[in-house]
Amino acid sequence: MTKTEKPAKAPRGRASTYREEVADQIVWRLAEGETLRDICRSEGMPAWRTVYDWLDAHPEFAARFARARDLGCDAIAEQTLEILDEKPERTLTEQGDKIDPGFVQWQKNRAEQRLKLLAKWHPKKYGDKQQIEHSGSLSIADALREAKLRRQQGEGTDAG
Repeated sequence: MTKTEKPAKAPRGRASTYREEVADQIVWRLAEGETLRDICRSEGMPAWRTVYDWLDAHPEFAARFARARDLGCDAIAEQTLEILDEKPERTLTEQGDKIDPGFVQWQKNRAEQRLKLLAKWHPKKYGDKQQIEHSGSLSIADALREAKLRRQQGEGTDAG
């Protein structure tokens, strides 16, 4: 090899060729509540950025992926219930056998973080319900009349 020749580049990263069986595994594992990054860390899985390239290139995969993500959120919600229903660990103290407060706090944090993520990812489904209350005597008909009047006044003042 001379000084001007470049050495042949070794392939970097994992193969990025779309394969239906790999896509099926990704969709199945997402629906089970696994994160895409955890899935992609597994042996034989593509890099997570590659999966996003696949989503752009394969609309049918993108639709299945979106549905799996939605199901995965339901799975995470169910996992949260399992966490909360789990019997707390016990510890032996000077006062006897007691519930371990550290374990209880850890479980509480795990459940809260999952619920917060679900609320961010799917606010309509898992977020806090927001209600707007109106107080006053203005009826809808009056509000429409006032809006129409304002619009007409605005049109009359335009120097168009």
